[in-house]
Amino acid sequence: MNAQLKPSAPSAEAVDLGSLLHAQQEAQKAHTSSYVERIADLRRLRTAFKARLPEFVAAIAEDFGQRSWHESVASDGMPVLREIDHICKHLRRWMRASPRRVDINFLPARAEVRFQPVGVVGIIAPWNYPVNLALAPLVSALAAGNRVMLKPSEHTPRTSELLQQFLSTLFPRNQVACVTGDAAVAAAFAALPFDHLFFTGSTQVGRMVMAAAAPNLTPVTLELGGKSPAILAPDYSLDGAAQKIAAGKFFNGGQTCIAPDYVLLPQADQATFVAALRAAVSKAYPDLDQSKDYTSIVNQRQFDRLTSYLEDARSKGASVIHLAESTATGRRVFPPTVVTGVNDSMKLMQDEIFGPILPLVDCPSVDAAIDYINARPRPLALYHFDHDRRRTERVLDRTIAGGVSINDTLFHFAQDELPFGGIGASGMGHYHGHAGFLTFSKQKPVFYQSRFSALSLFRPPYGKLADRLVAWLTR
Repeated sequence: MNAQLKPSAPSAEAVDLGSLLHAQQEAQKAHTSSYVERIADLRRLRTAFKARLPEFVAAIAEDFGQRSWHESVASDGMPVLREIDHICKHLRRWMRASPRRVDINFLPARAEVRFQPVGVVGIIAPWNYPVNLALAPLVSALAAGNRVMLKPSEHTPRTSELLQQFLSTLFPRNQVACVTGDAAVAAAFAALPFDHLFFTGSTQVGRMVMAAAAPNLTPVTLELGGKSPAILAPDYSLDGAAQKIAAGKFFNGGQTCIAPDYVLLPQADQATFVAALRAAVSKAYPDLDQSKDYTSIVNQRQFDRLTSYLEDARSKGASVIHLAESTATGRRVFPPTVVTGVNDSMKLMQDEIFGPILPLVDCPSVDAAIDYINARPRPLALYHFDHDRRRTERVLDRTIAGGVSINDTLFHFAQDELPFGGIGASGMGHYHGHAGFLTFSKQKPVFYQSRFSALSLFRPPYGKLADRLVAWLTR
């Protein structure tokens, strides 16, 4: 998506999308799915997805040009299967009405919160994990009893076509519909009056999506990105940190919204840390051009963007260090790269990098790192490497981020019981597990009045009895 998300005249695509939305809305009004139906839908989806996972892995690899088989299974396959399993295990309990205490003045009345589907959910998925980030929110929306319209990314066309074909064999179009198309279709999609709109993508496009949803007062969940920092405490092993940061940074060729975007550490430690990173990269990818474990950049536009970051940094005095060599630019193999001597004037320190480039920022202490992070937009993820519990608590208390992993990277995303989502420029709202069920549910408060209530005496015309009742209630 791009600037075409700005309001424009209705198109043929918009008319078709509107008709599809109307059909889903009418179907939702006519029937709310039961627990048994939701579980059946989820299990059917799981069985079919597991059987066709090799097809999805192949489609993703074709879209990227080269995508690690293991990373595709680990990031686009396993999380979807685990999410379905977790939801099926807990859904009956989540769906039950939740009793709530009634204020003593209203006894013997009672109260509860009911969980109802919001209606029709729109999901706009990105290209970097094109299956996981399409199906995981879909699973949560179905678990909450909603109908769904899904718009996968135009930048992974083979995967998007497979998603459309796959879902059409499992669900009627008035329950789940997958809509493919270009940025104009995405713009029309975002402007539809959904009951909830879920978007995963860049902060820049997230602003456009929110603006498109605003005229309809459509609630939005924005899963964005930002510059996620890694802090190295002074006594933490540089070798150990380098291995974990390299694994998180270069997974999927760096095209991960929660990848470490830059590292904060003292200038004196940078040479040793770069050497440790080089060793980690050499071990993981002994021959970068021949490695089947290293993922290509998704398209030439993204490859050129990353190249321009390095050119801009060099022109402003930074040192660019390639941790491995590659001549396979035709396959868009971008080598793991470290940049030192960075400053805020450089584009790679302003934008989310979203590629295998890792800037190192001179930062003399953990407290200085906290100040550096707090002077910038709140990140989607934060990584702190430290064995000092008090210092770790200080980082957790004084910084705000969408999620945190201590002494590792990425893995907070994989926890079923942890909500996932950003804050501020890195997004709003949460999903995964119970958080996803709640996101796509209306929590409806219900108050049940008893046959007798003392407050029934508090009605006009007010007299001495009402005066005594007010005196008692305000005692």
